[in-house]
Parts: sequence; C-alpha cells; structure tokens
Amino acid sequence: MASTEGRASGPGLRELTRRAVTAEIAAKAGELFAEQGFEETTVDQIAEAVGISARSVFRYFVTKEDMAVGGMIALGHEVAAAFAARPADEEVWVSLRRALDVCVDAMENEPGGLRRATMLAGTPALRAAIANKHLQWQEALTPYVRERVAAGPAVTGASLDLRTGTLVSAALACLDAAALEWTRVAAARPLGALLDAAMATVRT
Repeated sequence: MASTEGRASGPGLRELTRRAVTAEIAAKAGELFAEQGFEETTVDQIAEAVGISARSVFRYFVTKEDMAVGGMIALGHEVAAAFAARPADEEVWVSLRRALDVCVDAMENEPGGLRRATMLAGTPALRAAIANKHLQWQEALTPYVRERVAAGPAVTGASLDLRTGTLVSAALACLDAAALEWTRVAAARPLGALLDAAMATVRT
C-alpha cells in the first residue's frame, strides 16, 4: 500500500462543498444585487435562486452585506499572492500595480461586473462591509509588502510600518478611485488605464 506520509493534506469533501456553496450564494446574490439593487433584494430571493432555504443561506453568511462583499475579500488573498510572485528587485509600487491586475481582470471580465461595481459604489448600507474588506486586504498584503520595503533603502523619519502601511493604503485607495471613475464613465475607459492614471497621480 502506498504511503501517504509527508503528503500535504488538502481540504476535505465537506470543506470543498462548503466553499462551493458559499461561492454560489455570493455569485447569485451579486447578480440579483446588480439587477434589482441591494436594498430591494431579499434573502428569500437569493435562497430561491440558489435552490436552498433562507435559513440555510445564513449558515454561510451572517448578513446580506457579507454576501455582497464576501467574494471580494477572497480576491484580496489573490492580490497578495500575485504581489508575492513579483520579482524581488521590482519597485514595490510597480509590484502593487501589477498585483492589482487581479482585481482589474475580475471586475472587467465578470458578467455584470460594471453593474455590480456601480451597485457597490452607490449603496451607503455597504460602506461598513467595504471598509472591512479594505482591512482584510491590507492584512493580507502587509506582510509581503513589509518584507520588500525592509529590503529597500531606509527613509529618514519613516518607520518600516509607516512606509508599508502608506504604500498598501495608497494602492488600495487608487483602486477605489479608479473603480469609482470606471462606474461614472460607464466603462468608457478601461479600468486598468484608470488605475494606471490614479497610481501615476500619487507619484507626481
């Protein structure tokens, strides 16, 4: 019998099933939010679209707000992984820009991505959830950015934490500004180009 010693154990079937259901709920909720509006969409409608009960929906998401931004939080870990994969000698700001292509691609290529972004930008009830998303993205990115910043030249009067936090926060603020402009012009300009312009503005 083949030995399994030393073999990395992946998630079990139950966890894989949970992830799949969570992703399906978030996807269906996102479609309904984009079509009907966040406030107008009920949990019962989301449950019906997925084919489960409303009570079951709350086994995967605590609130409706979580359904709106849950997938975005997971995207933050993909951004962090993309940053970690960038060349070690690349300028940190450039690496952050390239890592954010993960978000650009997701938003531009997702069916109904523009409508979803417009809904998120125009729903005051989601501001707290979006702020929480930012915090989780910052937490995911910070260790990798700190390592790269530490390897670079020191800046007089600026601690490592200050420089790291400034870079991460500024990059995410640029993404938010670009996404807001993208919704304002109804995708008349590519999101990637708007993000380039936003990040270039910070450097001027």
